[in-house]
Amino acid sequence: MKVAEIRDLAVDELRQREKDMDDQLFRLRIQKSMGQLEAAQKLKTLRRDLARVKTVLREKETA
Repeated sequence: MKVAEIRDLAVDELRQREKDMDDQLFRLRIQKSMGQLEAAQKLKTLRRDLARVKTVLREKETA
């Protein structure tokens, strides 16, 4: 997901997307610990996307 797409979203949508990504990240971590994770790259990209969403959300809240 690109930053330009994230910046177009409203604050409520960003909070919802942050919650969804956090839940998905939790599930992926559990799969990794159990040895069932097939796409390890997905974990990395999800963490980065979550960081992008949090950054834009923080920017919008302080503005």
